[in-house]
Amino acid sequence: MQRALIPAAFAAMTMFGLSGSLLAGGAKAPEGFESLFNGKDLTGWKSTGDMKVWGAEKGVIYVQGGGGGWLLTEKEYGDYELRLEYKMSKGANSGVALRTPFKGDPAYVGMEIQLIDDEGWPGKLETWQHTGSIYNVVPAKKLANKAIGEWNQMKIVAKGRKITVINNREVLVDANLDDYVEEHGKRHPGILREKGHVGFQSYNTRVEFRNIYLKPL
Repeated sequence: MQRALIPAAFAAMTMFGLSGSLLAGGAKAPEGFESLFNGKDLTGWKSTGDMKVWGAEKGVIYVQGGGGGWLLTEKEYGDYELRLEYKMSKGANSGVALRTPFKGDPAYVGMEIQLIDDEGWPGKLETWQHTGSIYNVVPAKKLANKAIGEWNQMKIVAKGRKITVINNREVLVDANLDDYVEEHGKRHPGILREKGHVGFQSYNTRVEFRNIYLKPL
């Protein structure tokens, strides 16, 4: 069993430039990056919902289920590269907030990068509801999920008007937001924002996040 786990661990270390100890939730960020999570508690984060739904243990931020709103960084960020790992439970739905204010739904007043159990979701998903999509704005080009219960590696680059989303080494979104303003700008004013909070969504079942690093650009 240990031999089977080595390639996956090595791939994660290669993508993130991390040592094995850092994958376990170590405090040291890759060169040029800052860690958004101290590996032990939610210092530096605040929830728009019930904070009790969120927790931290053993190098992991987790959400137990619905009711927690969004867990957002206290700081705001503009242009950056964000790296993180996430693990879904069966039927889970979540998201990554970008450039959002604290008040309002980040999917509209900011941007939401969708995370969902694409294969196990009970209903039909729109193209813009699949993992990696900018929710309701830019659909992901493909699916690149790992099996439920396995860690996925995601990289998001927000630089000016360009948003790039890479999941498990596959480019899912490479978009110029200016191309979507005419159609979506009124309902999604967040695509016009230059900075805001980063965070995660509480929706239904457990989702875990770890190795959350950000490099300002």
